[in-house]
Amino acid sequence: MDSSSDGSMAAQGAPDQTEDDQAETSPRGIFGRIFSAFSPDGAGAADGAHHALTPAQSSLTLPGIGNLRRLRVDDVAIPKVEIAAVPIDIGKDELVAVFREHGFSRLPVYRETLDQPVGLVLLKDLALLHGFDGTAEFNLKSMLRPLLYAPPSMPIGVLLQKMQRERVHMALVIDEYGGVDGLVTIEDLIETVIGEIEDEHDEAEGALWVLEKPGVYMAQSRAPLDEFESEIGLRLRRDEEDEEIDTLGGLVFLRSGRVPVRGEIVPHESGAEFEVIDADPRRLKRLRVRLPGHGTSGKPAMAKAAE
Repeated sequence: MDSSSDGSMAAQGAPDQTEDDQAETSPRGIFGRIFSAFSPDGAGAADGAHHALTPAQSSLTLPGIGNLRRLRVDDVAIPKVEIAAVPIDIGKDELVAVFREHGFSRLPVYRETLDQPVGLVLLKDLALLHGFDGTAEFNLKSMLRPLLYAPPSMPIGVLLQKMQRERVHMALVIDEYGGVDGLVTIEDLIETVIGEIEDEHDEAEGALWVLEKPGVYMAQSRAPLDEFESEIGLRLRRDEEDEEIDTLGGLVFLRSGRVPVRGEIVPHESGAEFEVIDADPRRLKRLRVRLPGHGTSGKPAMAKAAE
């Protein structure tokens, strides 16, 4: 997500635009609504006298706009153990390999440990300097860009404004002792307002579940629970309270009492196991379901949470 793309058509004075077109492409569109919603008066009064909302703007509905005030940075940040980062002395080939493995466009850089961050490296900078038959001598220090730092208690709206102002799309979450506690991107923050953002590199969700091998399924967390129960021939709901659960992800969330992290195994009283394959701090995405008799010796979620 490039900050220069926000409202770019309006900035360039695109010809033959109607008033409604300009409302949708100008900074007073969705992102204007986002930032004005977090202004001190909650309505962007400073701009309101000069920029009355057009009908197109007033019709924009952002159901998650209240999250800007309600959620804190630690509500949306990924935990430290899941951060992909590189040391300052990494070689060019190794850096390319890390970018390729994780599929990210930017990575934090640290000196000795992640608690000693020194900046940010962008895949774009690496490609421009050393790709396309580039012959420049590799020097990671010369490519470093600044990082932002945020306390866990900062409202996400405040951090979003800071990211926009300083044109930095990633921040490290720093605990009270100065250590790194997590990481958050501008995309994470915006998704809390407008929902999931899918780009050309995101995989299509495809089927709700597939049979990997006998007794083992790969399933989307949004898979309807009643349909999945019919597929496997096993009742996963336990009592009347469980009757309110509609999805497989909802069942796993209820059993663990929180959003489990990637790699965590949540046991079921039937003997089935749910392994978290993909998740973010707010929701589950994909699960591997092992039916009774096909489980692993993985650590149960409750035991893991107690550590």
